[in-house]
Amino acid sequence: MLGSSLVDDLRAALGDDSVLTDPDLLRAHRRDEADLCAAGTPLVVVRPRSTEEVVAVVRAAARHRVPVVPQGARTGLAGAANAVDGALVLSTVAMDAIREIDPVSRIAVVQPGVVNATLAGAVAKHGLRYPPDPGSWESSTIGGNVATNAGGMCCVKYGVTTEYVLGLEVVLASGEVLRTGRRTAKGVAGYDLTRLLVGSEGTLGVITEVTVSLRPAPEESLTMVAVFGSTAEAGAAVAGIAAKGLSPSLLELLDRTHLRAIEAYRPMGLRTDAQALLLAAADTGVRAADDLAQLAEVCVAAGAGEVYTATDAVEAAALLQARRLAHPAMEKFAADTFPGGNGGLVIDDVAVPRGALAALLDGVSRIAEECAVPIGVVGHAGDGNMHPNIVVDRADPASLERGRRAFDEIMRLGLALGGTCTGEHGVGLLKRDWLAREIGPVGVRVHQAIKAAFDPEGLLNPGKVL
Repeated sequence: MLGSSLVDDLRAALGDDSVLTDPDLLRAHRRDEADLCAAGTPLVVVRPRSTEEVVAVVRAAARHRVPVVPQGARTGLAGAANAVDGALVLSTVAMDAIREIDPVSRIAVVQPGVVNATLAGAVAKHGLRYPPDPGSWESSTIGGNVATNAGGMCCVKYGVTTEYVLGLEVVLASGEVLRTGRRTAKGVAGYDLTRLLVGSEGTLGVITEVTVSLRPAPEESLTMVAVFGSTAEAGAAVAGIAAKGLSPSLLELLDRTHLRAIEAYRPMGLRTDAQALLLAAADTGVRAADDLAQLAEVCVAAGAGEVYTATDAVEAAALLQARRLAHPAMEKFAADTFPGGNGGLVIDDVAVPRGALAALLDGVSRIAEECAVPIGVVGHAGDGNMHPNIVVDRADPASLERGRRAFDEIMRLGLALGGTCTGEHGVGLLKRDWLAREIGPVGVRVHQAIKAAFDPEGLLNPGKVL
């Protein structure tokens, strides 16, 4: 039989311990954290430890014409890591070696299974920093971050993952190994295949090694909170900060729904009567206090009723922790809203120009009312990237339909405001239709041609992106 023949080939190449067929383990690898995205049951899960083993896996899958779905820590929020029925799931979690840290060239070379926080801790010992910090940084892997071009709270100043990827090692659908990019500070030779592969969500190849650039560790930052009577006022403050040319190292927004959810999840003394809270930080050393004062001035001018500055690093860390708790707190909020395990979250990810942020926030409030669904908004206000969290009852078809309608209306609004359908979570299964609308028929045709060039048989992560 096809399945047993493939499994035999995989065991011969990797050994029994790296080839998983137990039904419970297969079910555990069906999906990432995106709610309400379709997921199939894989035929087999493999955990290679080296590029050579990945080559063997991909070639075996090609011989048997079995789809390959790459997975990291499965913390994604767009269904990009979801299995299809009968697929081979290639988990990179066992490829977790930090190959090199070079403090002179300020680079690190890592396998894809290295956890973001592990890399951050390792380079910190050399006085360096790897800036990308997605909310799941304590569990998400560098390979997954690269595959989805993940963002994070520091993007407003330091940019997303692609800004730090210098080179890649990738196993193509043919089983060939492609090396892209460089180790040098500068380099413009040939097409930029590295940037093409970053964010490709496993549809063009399997990442087996990543060379990232590092930055000097910043000085201790100062942190501030501004409390607003409306989300629109908070949005106006963000626009004012950008217009004044200020560069906070962090500028995050939490709406009232999230503040209440976080406080219920882990009491921290948050202002649950506020309609919105802006969390800002400055890491400019001796200028940080002055920069924070200017941020506070803009917030007050936009309507902030209160501005609070953390007095020490402990208070600052507590405020950042509140922001990182947004996702688990909203999961509990959904569970409490629709008991019995039926509460679900459809997590949107829309980015608009900073000047359109207030219009987006007002629009999301209107959509929540029109669709009669709870929606909480949190996100990276400094770069216009918001995450409306739509709460639905999985057991109620009417609730699901209202949630989907709200999702589509938010997408439509974001594009109408000059924005994009995803700022950092990727396309996956969740946003294929909206990507097609955003890039248009010519863009779709070019995407499909690139996919065909890399993966002519369509075996790599089928059904994702386009």
